[in-house]
Amino acid sequence: MGTLYDEDVVAWAEQQVALLRARRWDLLDVEHIADEIEDTNISHRHQLAHRMTKLLGHLLKWRYQPTRRGASWVCTIRNQRDRICKLLQRMPSLRRLLSSDEWLAEVWEDALEIAVHEAHLELADLPAALPWSVEQVLSPDYLPDAT
Repeated sequence: MGTLYDEDVVAWAEQQVALLRARRWDLLDVEHIADEIEDTNISHRHQLAHRMTKLLGHLLKWRYQPTRRGASWVCTIRNQRDRICKLLQRMPSLRRLLSSDEWLAEVWEDALEIAVHEAHLELADLPAALPWSVEQVLSPDYLPDAT
């Protein structure tokens, strides 16, 4: 027979919240609370990576497919920038990821995959490393020009 956590995590969470508010420290499921907080943290980092990947993928398509540019790409670029901005406002500690070379390299690699698979671009024609600064990428008015 499983615990409430195993049977219904929402009911378990409500129970834990009630116990916390009642200051019933002795009844708290500390291990699962720690796991849930850790999972939430990981989820927020993944959300930032996903949004940044999507934004970079669209900037690549914008840069390397000028004849296919359209309002939907602009909308996606603006939307991702807005969502990233809101995420960073709610969780400013995530901003440190934007200065991590390792994290940016992983996100860039995923963005390249998007450009190759969705836009049928050749990987050899794309920059191996992020060619724009984070400030440019997140700037509301920045769109890379085709050369």
